[in-house]
Amino acid sequence: MNIEPECIACIFNQALRVTKELDLNKEESKKILDTAGCMVSSFSFLKTPPQNATPMYEKIAQLLGVEDIYKEQKLSAIKKADSLYGYAKELIKKSTDPFEAATRIAVGGNVLDLASEFSFDLEEELESILSAEFAIDHMKHLKEDIKRSKKIVYLADNAGENVFDRLYIETIKDLFSDMRIYYFVRARPIINDICYDDLKNDPIHNCATVVNSGVKTPGIIVEDLNESAKELFFDADTIISKGMGNYECLSDYKELTLYYLLKVKCQVVASSLSLNPGDLVCKSARKED
Repeated sequence: MNIEPECIACIFNQALRVTKELDLNKEESKKILDTAGCMVSSFSFLKTPPQNATPMYEKIAQLLGVEDIYKEQKLSAIKKADSLYGYAKELIKKSTDPFEAATRIAVGGNVLDLASEFSFDLEEELESILSAEFAIDHMKHLKEDIKRSKKIVYLADNAGENVFDRLYIETIKDLFSDMRIYYFVRARPIINDICYDDLKNDPIHNCATVVNSGVKTPGIIVEDLNESAKELFFDADTIISKGMGNYECLSDYKELTLYYLLKVKCQVVASSLSLNPGDLVCKSARKED
């Protein structure tokens, strides 16, 4: 899906969020916002929101002299998620349908604001996802496709979610026949997305092959995949896509055995799915509802 007028304001507001997250002073903040404002005119309605936002983030990183703008926030999110791993695993173990529970908890990673400074009961929030209603629920179709799969490509999203992704992958491999699962991550830091260097010593290597996708945008642009990642992508029996950024970039690929797992967080994405902001989604790319 390409950018809409509402996306322009949203992307500019992301620049404002950077200034607040990094607690920049007024002069530094103005410099960032001036730069973002000048770049708005170059946004193209022929490109996706992640494609339009990426040059702005690259310029902000250059101005700040920092390659990984959200490094501390990412580390904090991963630490919070790690603290929930054992609890989430127990929830899956106790459930009557471990696959559905693991799928829901994977979506839960996209729901929980692990970077939030506000205090709330993370265990309670995670448990609630097990009974939450999904606006689009294709979990049964996903389960059947996974059962038949020998190669699965799993497209990562934000830092912190990777912990729940690992638990999901572990559950899939425990439940079904032997298969190869390839975990696609960004080539370098962009916003708070998980990237290759973030997972150097991560346990996810024990259950999946972590793939540096070559993509530098906060969403998988198929044309930007490096050659080996592109070959894996199109050779996969099933593709699991986490988060809105990946959905925004892949929503036109309706012929693939591709599933979107996400929480709808903006009106533009909501409209494209005929849903409402806040809705939970497990959707097959090949099915309309």
